[in-house]
Amino acid sequence: MNKQGAGPERVFITGASSGLGAALAAEYAAQGATLGLLARRSEMLDQLIATLPNPGRHRAYAADVRDHAAIADAAQAFMAHAGGIDVVIANAGISVGTLTEFAEDIPVFEAVIATNVVATAATFAPFIPAMKTQRTPARLVGIGSVAGIRGLPGAEAYSASKAAVISYCESLRLELKPYGIRVVTICPGYIDTPMTQVNPYPMPFLMAPGKFAAKAARTIAAGSSYKVIPWQMGIVAKVLRMLPNPLYDLAFAKAPHKPRKAAP
Repeated sequence: MNKQGAGPERVFITGASSGLGAALAAEYAAQGATLGLLARRSEMLDQLIATLPNPGRHRAYAADVRDHAAIADAAQAFMAHAGGIDVVIANAGISVGTLTEFAEDIPVFEAVIATNVVATAATFAPFIPAMKTQRTPARLVGIGSVAGIRGLPGAEAYSASKAAVISYCESLRLELKPYGIRVVTICPGYIDTPMTQVNPYPMPFLMAPGKFAAKAARTIAAGSSYKVIPWQMGIVAKVLRMLPNPLYDLAFAKAPHKPRKAAP
């Protein structure tokens, strides 16, 4: 933690060029953190860093999270720059509609799983050896989703990927607990970002990204194992999880679908 106790000193965030990642970067920069920001779009990263306090303190890494060697290189470069690591947030993700009946959606399914699930592990992996040896408390943060609690029609790949992130982080939490490394799972509800702005349906309890980032940072600092933000969606998620399948099917069988598109 930093000297004022306001937040961690060294934070690495993937998917940092927009949306939740950019909001988290702004929140931690305001706390005085040193940031390592990774995303595919280098121009947007540079523009973001220019708006942050102490821009010369931060580092941008242009890479696709599906390039695991590039993530490892960025992790080592950032730890060398910052002198260690306090928080790693595997935020990069794809949200897109998929339907298994269409053969052209299978590559999209693969891209979603590779980005949302496999890349989460690839993001954490290069930091764990350093976290095990340093004395300062460390956090690994996986971004799940309320969509991972029950499968949503038309979002087969996304729901499956976020369910996998939730279970993966639970396994990792138990594995790393003896080393004092906290694994935090955050499941956003509807946050007002480019990812959700294309949704053709009502989004209850829609939250501004800055408000989400502030709540997420407090959750991470506390080392909480699991948190749904906003809390109202946590109640909704618990109710949905408890519904018997016939009732859930009746309620959601005709729910609007997220638009399909080609794999990024």
